[in-house]
Amino acid sequence: MTTAQSRPPRYRGAVGQPTLDTWQEGPHNRWAFAHLSELLPTASVTRRFPAAPAAATDHLSSLAVPCLKQRLEESYTDAFLVLHRNDVIADYYRPGFSPEDLHLVMSISKSMCGLVVGALVDSGDINTSDRVVDHVPELAGSAYDGPTVQHVLDMVIHLNYSEDYLDPASEVQTHDRSSGWRTRQDGDPEDTYAFLTTLTGEGTVGTFQYCSANTDVLAWIIERVTGLRYPDALSKYLWSKLDANRDATITVDSAGFGFANGGISCTARDLARVGRLMLDGGMGPAGRVVSEGWVRSVLAGGDPEAMAGSSFTAIHPHGSYTRQWWRTGNERGNVIGIGIHGQYLWLDPATDTVIVKMSSWPEPDSGHLHELQNQLLLDVSKSLDVPLATKEIPEKESAPESKENAA
Repeated sequence: MTTAQSRPPRYRGAVGQPTLDTWQEGPHNRWAFAHLSELLPTASVTRRFPAAPAAATDHLSSLAVPCLKQRLEESYTDAFLVLHRNDVIADYYRPGFSPEDLHLVMSISKSMCGLVVGALVDSGDINTSDRVVDHVPELAGSAYDGPTVQHVLDMVIHLNYSEDYLDPASEVQTHDRSSGWRTRQDGDPEDTYAFLTTLTGEGTVGTFQYCSANTDVLAWIIERVTGLRYPDALSKYLWSKLDANRDATITVDSAGFGFANGGISCTARDLARVGRLMLDGGMGPAGRVVSEGWVRSVLAGGDPEAMAGSSFTAIHPHGSYTRQWWRTGNERGNVIGIGIHGQYLWLDPATDTVIVKMSSWPEPDSGHLHELQNQLLLDVSKSLDVPLATKEIPEKESAPESKENAA
């Protein structure tokens, strides 16, 4: 069983966890008064009013894609951005949403966690052949007692875990409740750490099973080898290297554990920077995140046979999954970070382009909308096969470089 002593403290020198009943008292208030959003729901008081334009804003004329704006609207797009090399050549923001707004990226958070693991593999702090329980002995006796870090990265572990987002009896909903994303029920584990120790399975590996719990296990390993809370490790090993315009956020549970599998929010432009570092061989503007070898492994993809018959291969017959990223297996070599409700971070190595699409589909997962969205992003990629030098790109379609203006 996991104990408070085995977790990174919420702040340096903390004894116990601040709670709703103790956060106003010393010594917890020295930390809590500056980190209230980790304990209570908060709302932004924007320095601009109105905070976002009432009408949609778009700069799409550089893309020769028929009915592009209509297709974006029909697929519930909140933000869309095309980053070719280091230039934003097209973007779109729905009414009421602005380039400075943060947007939940759901399971694209998993791909970011994979990069933090990659950084620690490169540094020698983690070996992909390590057994999970060698780092987190609290998982002994669970489905993770035996599998390796690589098995977790590639999601090839059998678990008794239903990822049915609409089923109240599913493990993913229990996972949500334990992490504070849904109202707790009697008998639910007290936090994410405790939830992960309850998972069982056949103990078999080698066949793909998409499971959000895997990413939180990776985050627990990250905490154990770095001694940092996952949000701090995410900052140290990834976000601080991006020259991002804004801080990202990540939801935390009652123990302060960051929801690694789906809790990150950021701007469209900063999410594109994550894709950019991948196409730049793992190098960010403020330093290397992962090695070129790690990036090559992601872009090469995983074992297509491991995920045969999955919903992903129904759209991408040669698709695969590795290191928390999806590979389409198409002739362009497109690699994707994907989140439910229509979040896509699409890499097009053929044109050195990153496409971000943040959406709010009415349902979590839709085969129809996935097909529409994949075709849209593929059409945008193909439109860039014509050298951009032959196109006239309006000057105003480039993103502002000033952080002061973009923050």
